[in-house]
Amino acid sequence: MKAVYLETKAGSESLIFGEIPRPSPKAGEVLIKVCATAITPTELQWAPTFNQPSGEPRPFPIVLSHEFSGVIESTGANVTNVRAGDEVCGLNDWFANGAQAEYCVAAASALAPKPKSLRHSEAAVAPISALTAWQGLMEKTTVERNHRVLIHGGAGGVGTFAVQLARWRGAKVIATASASNVEFVRALGADQVIDYQTTRFEDVICDVDVVFDVVGGDTLERSWKVLKPDGKLVTIVGSARASSNPRSRDAFMLVRADGGQLTEIGKMIDAGELRVFLEAVYSLDSAREAYARAQQGKMRGKIALNVIENQNLDDRRKNFE
Repeated sequence: MKAVYLETKAGSESLIFGEIPRPSPKAGEVLIKVCATAITPTELQWAPTFNQPSGEPRPFPIVLSHEFSGVIESTGANVTNVRAGDEVCGLNDWFANGAQAEYCVAAASALAPKPKSLRHSEAAVAPISALTAWQGLMEKTTVERNHRVLIHGGAGGVGTFAVQLARWRGAKVIATASASNVEFVRALGADQVIDYQTTRFEDVICDVDVVFDVVGGDTLERSWKVLKPDGKLVTIVGSARASSNPRSRDAFMLVRADGGQLTEIGKMIDAGELRVFLEAVYSLDSAREAYARAQQGKMRGKIALNVIENQNLDDRRKNFE
């Protein structure tokens, strides 16, 4: 199958577009014909990208990107919740090969129906960001009506969902963003947007119930100052996991695949309660260019890679009818 992959531990500049063996689903898994996937540049720094759960190096080739939208090609043993021909989106195992390929495998429990209102390229950029926001705001902490919630990076992939979900929960939403994104984030539902380039947020706000951090570093450390005494902070920045500050370590969360939650998110998208933002779409063989764009930052949402063209997908649908 065609895929984009790494043959050595390196950065996105070393990605190869070529042929690798097609995977096969095990019991409880499905084989996905990938229509689109999304890129996450920080994945190149994640431990599971190059290591097995035991800590031993993973074998090459390594395929990146663990969120996808596509069509189920076949199912492994004991799979009853989906069938061949279903259009789905979801996540696969961080320690397995990802979705920058014509096919990938995923646990059946990690899948949800693709939102009917979205193209595959749009559905592919939602799973990681939407689930991160959902689990951070509703599990790691519980956002309630009239809570004051500060969301850092309100215009980014996770931030756009976090702002919308906090607003949906009835919170008073404060977000940080660059000057060019202030009005955009306000339109998502933020009551107050702080231009982080000109204003230090701790100078203008205090007594916050929840801080949701996607930035880390100095921004994370300064955020403790604005919390109420019983307030909670959540961060998804990996450096917090190894921080010398026990509060930062306790605040760290890692998103997990959850088909049930993703199904609820899909329903909200189709109902118009959540919007998905796609910064750009590249072809699979242009993955290096896509990473170069992502590394520039200043994006609204995420970048997708189209793996299969729409007309080919239409042909595949006919095979299942």
